[in-house]
Amino acid sequence: MDIRAGILAVAALLFIWALFVTRAGLANIRDARRLTFYRLKQARISQGWRLILFAALLAAAAIAVPVFGTPIAFHYFPPSPTVAPTWTPSVVPTITLSPTITLTPTITDTPLYTDTPTGTPTPFLPLAVEAQFISAVTPNPNSVISPLIFSTTLENSLPASPNTIFRNPIPHMYAVFSYDQMLPGVQWTAVWYRNGEYVFHETKPWDGSTGGFGFSDWGPAPDQWQAGVYSVQIFVGHDFKRGGTFTVEGEAPTAAATLSPTPTLTITPTP
Repeated sequence: MDIRAGILAVAALLFIWALFVTRAGLANIRDARRLTFYRLKQARISQGWRLILFAALLAAAAIAVPVFGTPIAFHYFPPSPTVAPTWTPSVVPTITLSPTITLTPTITDTPLYTDTPTGTPTPFLPLAVEAQFISAVTPNPNSVISPLIFSTTLENSLPASPNTIFRNPIPHMYAVFSYDQMLPGVQWTAVWYRNGEYVFHETKPWDGSTGGFGFSDWGPAPDQWQAGVYSVQIFVGHDFKRGGTFTVEGEAPTAAATLSPTPTLTITPTP
C-alpha cells in the first residue's frame, strides 16, 4: 500500500467511526425519553449530544486527512521510482551516418520548428513550443523530476520493460518519471529529439497531484521510428528539469502501400 492509499484508508475508517458514534448518540437521546427521573434523563441526553459532536469532529477529520495529509506526507516522504533501468553494456549500438546536406538541392524544405537546440550545454525551449503556453501559474522552483525511465509498455503507470536500447519495430514509447512539489495548473513540456533534431513535443497545464509518477509518451507510425539516439527533455515552465536518452536499432518497417482500384473496361461488340 502506498502513501495515498494509506491516507484514503485512514479517512474511510474515520468516517465509519463517525457513523457508529452518531448512531450511539442518537440511541442515548432516544432512550433518555423513556426515563422518568429528570436528572438521569438530562444526563443521558447530554451524553448523546456529546457523542454527536464527537462524531462531527471525526467526520471533519475524515475530510481534512485526504486534503491536507497527502501534501504533508509527500513533503516528508518524497516519492522515488521503484523500477530501475536494466543496463545492457554488452550491446553496442551502431549508427549509420547519413549526409544531412545535399550538393544540388532542388527544393528547400521548411522545417516546422527552426529553433531547435544544437548541442548547447543547457537545453532550452524552442520559441515555437513556448508560444503554445496557456498556463498563468508560476512554477515552483523547488519542484523536482527524477531520472527518466524508458519502456514500450506500462503496467499500473510503471514501466513494464525498462531499457535504454530498443529494436524495431516499436509500437509506442514512454518516458516515465517521479515528481514532487509540482503545482496543479503549471505549464510543463516534454520535447523529443532524434540525433539532435526535433521530432515531437507535448505541452499543457499540469493535471496531476503534487507528487507521484508521470510520463510523456509518443506513438507515431512504426515507419517513423528510424534508427538513432533519441533524447527527451522535461521542462516546468521555462526551467529545464530532467533529460534522458535511449537508442533505437534496426531498420524501421516500411509503410504499407495503399492500392487504388483500377476500372475494368468491358467491350460490347456492335453487329
